[in-house]
Amino acid sequence: MAFFSPDETLTNQAQNILKATWQEFPTLAKNQIALTWIVYDQPVIVNTGGALSPEEFWQYPLPGFSYRGEEKIYPASIVKLFYLVAIEEWLHSNMVSESSELNRAIRDMIVDSSNDATSLIVDVLSGTTSGATLAIGPFETWKYQRNIVNRYYQSLGWEELDTINVNQKTWCDGPYGRERMFVGEIYDNRNMLTTNAVARLFHSIIGGIAVSSSASQKMMDLLKRDVRKKTLNDHQEENQINGFLGQSLPNNANLWSKAGWTSKVRHDCAYIEIPDHKPYLLIVFTEGEENSRNRHLIPFISAKFANL
Repeated sequence: MAFFSPDETLTNQAQNILKATWQEFPTLAKNQIALTWIVYDQPVIVNTGGALSPEEFWQYPLPGFSYRGEEKIYPASIVKLFYLVAIEEWLHSNMVSESSELNRAIRDMIVDSSNDATSLIVDVLSGTTSGATLAIGPFETWKYQRNIVNRYYQSLGWEELDTINVNQKTWCDGPYGRERMFVGEIYDNRNMLTTNAVARLFHSIIGGIAVSSSASQKMMDLLKRDVRKKTLNDHQEENQINGFLGQSLPNNANLWSKAGWTSKVRHDCAYIEIPDHKPYLLIVFTEGEENSRNRHLIPFISAKFANL
């Protein structure tokens, strides 16, 4: 049972949007897209000042819809959302100490989607480092340490997280040495997420119960985007708005998001507030080289949901 309940009206609306998307982009295969959509009644229930316990928070009903929401898909930089929550948990539990350099890496990982910053965060979370290949014994120890973030998420007991894998760094050119060994001969140990898993984690941040209310607010501050920045600067490859969900939103919308992209996937997850609309959480994963290059696909989907 997912953390949200299927809703007939939302199902009909979302299915019509999917049909319109396949009509507009006929080369998008049915198994190259996954989507989860959660709609909030106002006021959105949040853990303001710690007044609401996590147990109470999860009792509030949520209407939603998902298409292939349980399918495991390579998440690209969406995994950084999971590393963000984990590092805030480590800080909250005094497992690591706050520093200006760690804060800089956390910011750059989310705001700029820096892979270099993410590498440091994964090292701090796991107590491991990249480097040359290791002998079998030390490598087994290294792998156990690297899987600490997986163990943390499994400890939450959320069924949406049962099948995920979040133990790999994100790369520009790819892994080398012990990192290449760890990802597997055929990349069978690469990161994997579902849109439902992303939705539940993002929902916990929005609601203020991810780690703590203050940590959740800190994370929301990092995830906040300026929807007016719809064009890329000359030096930008991506800005996490152009070509993603934020591109189609009106300039008076509020957007909190984390995008991910490679040569084979293009994803986005976002919490969106538009005046005179119910706030909503939308996660869209797309696969395939052609779709990853298509800067119109995800904005097209976003526009359809924004105009409901």
